[in-house]
Amino acid sequence: MKERGVFVTGTDTDAGKTVVAAALVAALGAHYWKPVQSGLDDLPGGDTAVVAGLTGHAPGDFPPPAYGFRAALAPDQAAAAEDARIDPGRIRLPDWDHPLVVEGAGGLMVPLDDATLMIDLAGRLGLPVVLAARTGLGTINHTLLSLEALLRRGLPVAGVVFSGPDHPANVDAVRRLGGVPVLGRIPLLVPLTRAALAQAATLLDLQGL
Repeated sequence: MKERGVFVTGTDTDAGKTVVAAALVAALGAHYWKPVQSGLDDLPGGDTAVVAGLTGHAPGDFPPPAYGFRAALAPDQAAAAEDARIDPGRIRLPDWDHPLVVEGAGGLMVPLDDATLMIDLAGRLGLPVVLAARTGLGTINHTLLSLEALLRRGLPVAGVVFSGPDHPANVDAVRRLGGVPVLGRIPLLVPLTRAALAQAATLLDLQGL
């Protein structure tokens, strides 16, 4: 990997960010960092434990989140539920001995506090963005809107990774209209195992990263 890492965001919640992030970790020999984790009551260990398990690491191999909250809510709401507040200025890229695949929370316009959105954090971290998108109905609109927001702010976009069943017309539309590379598609992985994830990672074209 040429860069210090990449920032993975999604067109919205459940767009496949964590699976895409795990595939990038596996394919690039990188490590994983989730700066802000919510939903720990539902997912003990959070996405860090999920990605570690899928890539053959221990959770302790990866830097811990800067913030972790119990409720499965947007970061600002999850913090408020614990009478806490996120200070975006505290969220800095760890000094780490591997490139990092950094996963955001939710989509680009998810708030961290009253004034800071996830897209602002992506800009501050200064990493190329990989956008995780669904393949199905609605993805053209959601993906192009997300790309427009990133490009309008001048953020570097490494490309789009799709997740889901094969819908080549949707993928081709984003490739044609989005102005950024399509890095590949991860099929539905049922069950989601380390072996299935490793195979999916081979389907991505990451030569430019």
